[in-house]
Amino acid sequence: MGWVTGIVRERKQWTERLFSLRVDAEVEPFKAGQFNRLRLEIDGEMVGRPYSYVNAPDERPLDFYLITVPDGPLSNRLVQLEPGDPVELMPRATGFFTLDELPDSRDLWLLSTGTALGPFLSILKTSEPWDRFENIRLIHAVRKAEELAYQDTIRPFVERDPQRFQYIPFVSREPCPGGLEGRVPAAIAEGRLEHHAGLTITPEHSQVMLCGNPAMVKDTSDVLRARGLERNRRRKPGHITTENYW
Repeated sequence: MGWVTGIVRERKQWTERLFSLRVDAEVEPFKAGQFNRLRLEIDGEMVGRPYSYVNAPDERPLDFYLITVPDGPLSNRLVQLEPGDPVELMPRATGFFTLDELPDSRDLWLLSTGTALGPFLSILKTSEPWDRFENIRLIHAVRKAEELAYQDTIRPFVERDPQRFQYIPFVSREPCPGGLEGRVPAAIAEGRLEHHAGLTITPEHSQVMLCGNPAMVKDTSDVLRARGLERNRRRKPGHITTENYW
């Protein structure tokens, strides 16, 4: 499969290391939660890496949420792109981190770390979560409060239905008014997350999507399995759907 050339329309710098690229490109229709790949030529070699869409399938430009990685050849070049610069993408998205892979349930929990917030915003911009679930909780875990990006995107979800939707930030290295401190797995094990959310995670009523660094995904999965929730598989539907993203 070939690549298509996109044109950068905007680079938004959230923090020193966190940024978003908005790109115009002719890509095929995709499902919210899927990812594409961005690619540049670096020192004579084509270097590509997967990044999830932040935009909904019907939104343009395409939106990608990124972090620069020390000694990361691609991210440190992508952050230098300016409006009008080209970047290559795959024409077709891939991935199964989508709501149509989830069984029906009452409550939807979306737990993310860092830039893994992106696919959840894409999902929440569509009608499907609002049509299928009575309660939705979006959790975003970061180190510092300045890393709580996309507030202008999240706020309309709260305003849309504050009885059904709640946004819960986690900040691990400094106090965060209105949020929680520490790590997500510990907050679940201690009951702090559910107390804050006013909702209990149970096999009977919950679907949990985990997206983020592998340690959070693994540790949170372990805590949830101890409560009787099971990994969601096509051949054996369960309650926990995961994607490592860092």
